[in-house]
Amino acid sequence: MLPTPSELDVIIDRALAEDSVGADVTTAALIPPHLEARASLVPKEAGILAGLDVAAAAFRRVNPNLVFVQRLLDGDRVEGGESVATISGSMASILTAERTALNFLQRMSGIATLTSEYVQATEGTSASIADTRKTAPGLRLLDKYAVTVGGGRNHRMNLTDGVLIKDNHLAALAGEGVSLAQAIKRARARAPHTVKIEVEVESIDAAIAAAKAGADIVMLDNMSPDDMRLAVDQIAANCTVEASGGITLDDVAAVAQSGVDIISIGALTHSPRALDISLDYETEHA
Repeated sequence: MLPTPSELDVIIDRALAEDSVGADVTTAALIPPHLEARASLVPKEAGILAGLDVAAAAFRRVNPNLVFVQRLLDGDRVEGGESVATISGSMASILTAERTALNFLQRMSGIATLTSEYVQATEGTSASIADTRKTAPGLRLLDKYAVTVGGGRNHRMNLTDGVLIKDNHLAALAGEGVSLAQAIKRARARAPHTVKIEVEVESIDAAIAAAKAGADIVMLDNMSPDDMRLAVDQIAANCTVEASGGITLDDVAAVAQSGVDIISIGALTHSPRALDISLDYETEHA
């Protein structure tokens, strides 16, 4: 789901303040206050749209009188060259809000498009594509929403959503003589009973040990598809199996075919390519 209206206002206000929209010296110097305009949002390439409501909110945050009309919806696939929405009203306001609105829309559509490519690459398997917490600081709610628009699933939203015992946790505990199995037992005893326990492992033996110790989810990190398949054969009956670690579009199908339940992809949000979208203007004098 998108952020609540109040959460979205905070995100947009921060972005607008970053751009000093109240002091747009270029627009103030060049554009007469009475000038009205109509502009179209036009993707220059094919992709999956996400963030139209966010873009609309950004324009309206600058000027509530701007009229934003959507022609498509989030999740729709668009081809290059077709208008997906129009904005009408004060040209000065449209110009001032343009970059902020496009930044949101381009990034979110890029995430949705990349996610859909991973989802399509794993069709015919039982694996789901999920994101991680490798999101742009301050934009997690929007980044993760865009993943769902592209057909993916959200992993933890924040540190309260589940126990995830990673290599650094285990390295720190090893200095105290705490084994992987003991770490799982400690987490089970101290974490809320509603929280699942996930463990990151890097070998088949560690995956088996984690499953035997009662982990709800075992994450196979940076393992080959062949080793993942062997691990799945050993532990899938006792836990959910997740794959992670540098998985790309080139090898995600092989990972999915190993039988894992979830494939988490940090690249969905830490390095998406923005979808190329522009704002085309049609000016009229009032």
